[in-house]
Amino acid sequence: MLLNRITLAIVSLLLINLGAAQAQEGQMALSVEKIMRDPKWMGTSPSNIFWSEDGRKIYFNWNPEGHRRDSLYSVATDGKNIRKVSAQERRNLPATNGRYNRAKTKKVYEKNGDIFLLDIKSGKVQQLTNTVEHETSPSFSFDEQKVVFLKENNMYAWQLQNGQLTQLTDFRKGKKPADGESKDSQKKFLREQQLELFQIVRERDADKKATEKQAKLDNPKRPKEIYIEEKTVNNIVLSPDERYITYRLVKRPADAKVAIVPDFVTASGYTEDINTRTKVGDAQVASEFFIYDNTRDTTFAVLMHNVAGIDEQPAYLKEQKGTATEDAGKGVKPAIRATTLYGPYWSDNGKNAVVIARSADNKDRWILSLDPATGKLGLLDRQHDEAWIGGPGISYGPGDIGWFPDNKHIWFISEESGYAHLYKCDTQSGKKQALTSGKFEVSNVSLSRDKKSWYFIANKVHPGEQHFYRMPLQGGEMLQLTTMPGSHEVTLSPDEKTLAVRYSYTNKPWELYLQDNRKNATARQITASLSEEFKSYNWRDPEVIAFKARDGADVHARVYKPATAQANGPAVIFVHGAGYLQNAHKWWSSYFREYMFHNFLVDQGYTVLDIDYRGSAGYGRDVRTGIYQFMGGKDLTDHIDGAKHLVEKYQVDPKRIGIYGGSYGGFITLMAMFTEPDVFAAGAALRSVTDWAHYNHGYTSNILNTPQTDSLAYAKSSPIYYADGLKGALLMCHGMVDTNVHFQDIVRLSQRLIELGKDNWELAVYPIEDHGFTEPASWTDEYKRIYKLFKQHLMP
Repeated sequence: MLLNRITLAIVSLLLINLGAAQAQEGQMALSVEKIMRDPKWMGTSPSNIFWSEDGRKIYFNWNPEGHRRDSLYSVATDGKNIRKVSAQERRNLPATNGRYNRAKTKKVYEKNGDIFLLDIKSGKVQQLTNTVEHETSPSFSFDEQKVVFLKENNMYAWQLQNGQLTQLTDFRKGKKPADGESKDSQKKFLREQQLELFQIVRERDADKKATEKQAKLDNPKRPKEIYIEEKTVNNIVLSPDERYITYRLVKRPADAKVAIVPDFVTASGYTEDINTRTKVGDAQVASEFFIYDNTRDTTFAVLMHNVAGIDEQPAYLKEQKGTATEDAGKGVKPAIRATTLYGPYWSDNGKNAVVIARSADNKDRWILSLDPATGKLGLLDRQHDEAWIGGPGISYGPGDIGWFPDNKHIWFISEESGYAHLYKCDTQSGKKQALTSGKFEVSNVSLSRDKKSWYFIANKVHPGEQHFYRMPLQGGEMLQLTTMPGSHEVTLSPDEKTLAVRYSYTNKPWELYLQDNRKNATARQITASLSEEFKSYNWRDPEVIAFKARDGADVHARVYKPATAQANGPAVIFVHGAGYLQNAHKWWSSYFREYMFHNFLVDQGYTVLDIDYRGSAGYGRDVRTGIYQFMGGKDLTDHIDGAKHLVEKYQVDPKRIGIYGGSYGGFITLMAMFTEPDVFAAGAALRSVTDWAHYNHGYTSNILNTPQTDSLAYAKSSPIYYADGLKGALLMCHGMVDTNVHFQDIVRLSQRLIELGKDNWELAVYPIEDHGFTEPASWTDEYKRIYKLFKQHLMP
């Protein structure tokens, strides 16, 4: 037995030395300290790409000189004359966002809280406002004679011809003052007595009423005073005919408790509290949708009461006692579910409007026609999901939607087929048609300038590749315009003849390219951002594989393996964060530090597997919702099956597998170490959720519902309930000013481990770090600890 151990140690040592030798042959030797430096050592990729309004230049943020901050650069359309933009030119540039008139000859935008109007042909800019208040959300009126904008939660219109400013709404905090005489009998008696006894009181009272009446006659166009109590107003939209103004009132619960995160290392020397968020299941905001008819000088609410499905209770509630089904048998009327309305979205001819409604439980999205005169809603499409509504182009909020040029059909993204695709719908008949289909997803949809074609991103070639496509308006051939494997973030030139492409591959960080807008056009690289030091290492191109999970599903992953495979070698499984995120793809990862760390691990003889587990993005609805009511279920077994795949295909020693990840990846690591202790010898859980009942509402309630209505889902999904199962070596790391996954999470789990008498764990805390670390020293310390953990427990 002793001889076998010595032999195994010698083989492992040779393997490490072989990996180190491979790293040293003509390239930089990696170390944790080198990897975790300020990322500028790698070179800084271009970002925030946009075109000049005349299409002659492309602007982007860049930092080729390694300064403390990026600067704005520009390049001509021929790819020549890259230069840093002067401070004066940068200040004079219009904002990248804004709204155009129909002819695209003028643009209105907000910059530094003021409103500006740009004539695109001449380049002349006119400043419309210059106030200490903050004006926002400018747009052209339907007749394009006015610029409409918001200031202090009210809407104003600025006449382009004469500069006249008109206030269109008058939202006021508080309650409306009582009209007329008091209803209190005592006060009413005193008033009548005064009027009866004193002539001067009678005269002054009459004068006051006459003045008020005359003021109304003299100012007939003043907007109606709308008192909103202590609510906030948003989503203010003017109808094309300027008769109707729609708005949403939001009421925040008075009894919702906001969690506090203490900040210990401060400039003041005192501990300072940071207000963060409520916890899942706490009281949430409630919203109402209203229409103000300025012709009738009245307001009224838009109600969802008659919309199909509004009173349908989720399946998980129907399965519980006292459900809507049982209540119906007792004559109890089903409850109307809370919703939020978005829009309206008006057709280009200004005659038709649609709104989007999302249920508060996020299990329904309705697309509805709106009659502004009556507030009547008509159902056009309902997407229902017993898990939760989501996916590309849908996600939270209204999602992507717009009108066809015929002013009759709308377009939107839906997961009805199981994948996010582009649909059109006839707003008169309700007939719906899918314009794209297949086992891939469509995102970033936009109409061409001539409204004859679509542009969008799709992962049709491979789930791990994102390409740019053009397609006829009514559907048909998806013409792939980009060809390089990887990901393409495309910004079209104003004339749509040229693509500005931010492109990357697995081992090639993002660079700027230019390409003609045609099939098989060659992309021309414009920037070269990488440092010589970064280029001196031969960064691996991990193989993107798919293995079968125990339920037959395909699970995609990246595998990093040593050049020379050794039997019974060690392995590490990395778990990406966010849950709904994709990392087993063919472009430069947002987890670039981890990518470099995996190269380092392979140099030391490890095989590394990076899995897109159930719940990840890029693979359609069933993968996205595969964790409903049980986080730590299929997402965890995907990692267990991944470990099995490592053993069977890559000759990994089943006793020498480690696991690590941050945020959701930290959560999975804890579940793995607690519930599958014989699979993983060591694990590093970073900024981990330990109890989902303490996380936020928006994310958690989608997946697990709420603790008070689905307590079993929370108990099944929270690591703190399984801590007694810990056998292997566990490292936990957490920032103390984490405003996302609070430091309290890891403190509670630590106390639980202490009470259970566990002694095979340690906790490293980072006093100045939030959820995403920013300081190189913190990154370095954290990953040195991770590497030490794996070296001690996975290497003999």
